[in-house]
Amino acid sequence: MSNFDDLKYQCSRRHFLSRSSMGFGTAALATMLNPAGILNAFGQGPSADPIGPHFAPKAKRVIYLFQSGGPSHLELLDYKPTLQELNGEEIPASIRGSQRLTGMSAYQKSFPMAGSQFKFSQHGKAGGWFSDLIPHTASIADELCVIRSMHTEAINHDPAITFFQTGSQQTGRPSFGSWMSYGLGSMNDNLPTFTVLLSRTREGDQPLYSRLWGNGFLPSLHQGVQFRGGADPVLYLKDPEGLSRVSRRRMLDALRELNQKEHERVMDPEIDSRIAQYEMAYRMQTSVPEAMDLSDEPDEVFELYGEKARIPGTYAANCLLARRLAERDVRFIQLYNQGWDQHGNLPNDIATMAKDTDQPSAALIKDLKRRGLLEDTLVVWGGEFGRTSYSQGRLSPTNYGRDHHPRCFSVWVAGGGIKAGSVYGKTDDFGYNIASNPVHVHDFQATLLHLLGFDHQKLTYLNQGRRFRLTDVSGHVVKDILA
Repeated sequence: MSNFDDLKYQCSRRHFLSRSSMGFGTAALATMLNPAGILNAFGQGPSADPIGPHFAPKAKRVIYLFQSGGPSHLELLDYKPTLQELNGEEIPASIRGSQRLTGMSAYQKSFPMAGSQFKFSQHGKAGGWFSDLIPHTASIADELCVIRSMHTEAINHDPAITFFQTGSQQTGRPSFGSWMSYGLGSMNDNLPTFTVLLSRTREGDQPLYSRLWGNGFLPSLHQGVQFRGGADPVLYLKDPEGLSRVSRRRMLDALRELNQKEHERVMDPEIDSRIAQYEMAYRMQTSVPEAMDLSDEPDEVFELYGEKARIPGTYAANCLLARRLAERDVRFIQLYNQGWDQHGNLPNDIATMAKDTDQPSAALIKDLKRRGLLEDTLVVWGGEFGRTSYSQGRLSPTNYGRDHHPRCFSVWVAGGGIKAGSVYGKTDDFGYNIASNPVHVHDFQATLLHLLGFDHQKLTYLNQGRRFRLTDVSGHVVKDILA
């Protein structure tokens, strides 16, 4: 009975009874013969093997450049001369409609339109409009697909970022990188499948929580591993002083033996994950310092990414590290850069953000391409929502701010089967509503998964009686942006 007592804590009564049509005697026999197998049948036990793609993928890795805070599409990628012509006039009620507002602008009695103070020009074979804030990004226009018709459901930062990263505004779901690790597995035995790099251009933005790169209900071996700038890229990875590699190896061997005995006793699949993580940490003691050491990069690479690439923890340094990790076949490389939340003083602050991020983002694309990595690497650049066409608070000739705007915003994607040199979707003349080809967050996720070889409706995991997926219960592949 001890095996059954252990099993009942890992398998809900609903799951057990739903499978009991075969007969309780058969179920009991199956449990005694192969208890881990019956757990996997219920979708509760992890497998060390990835489920594999459903069809041939165009991309095999992702670099996600997440711009936390909500970059203003109106200052960067979506040219709206109408706003400049009508600057200061009240935005028409027919355009604003009944959109819900944040508590930061709901008190406003007027909503004056704010035209961008920055010039735009057309670039690339598609003639896409790019702000003069991002000249380096404009220089790679023929490598990009700019989507101007993104829209989301969340209006505040935390649920909006969580929605983009996990497919749900509620916490507890697996992140995109975790789904990819679960579906495709690792291409490098010495580095994590899913890595995370953080940077901050400006102070004062919303915090980022580790659950954004968490595994949710997937086995813990699929969670993201945060790399940090400085002497200790991964916390607690180094051995204590006085402990040799031989001693560490012996300790891990003994720990593995104890864990395996415990697994035989309690059949907890997370024990297998723990063993795998201990072994990965041991291998990372050598592989991580090598991957994070930029001393072997030539001067021309630092000139490409910008001088800040020499400073650990900066966005530029993290973009360069992303290329190095991609070279070493890390499957999912997540960069977060904070500072894009501009409710006031937008012209000055967005110029600061663009100066810090424009050159490294473009350099990453150029670097990947010249090394032959762009064709099978998906690079995504964007935030959690856009900004309003009207000014939040007082509008002056030289200063204004913009509130959160989930109705429409812009992102760009490059590489990995994306139609290069294209612009998709359109917003109205005010940059307030989508005029054609809307792309929901779940559509975007479904399209990225498609390029990675997955039918988003079939990449599922059974948890508490329901089959969950990254795209929840909606989403379709946007085929017009595929090469």
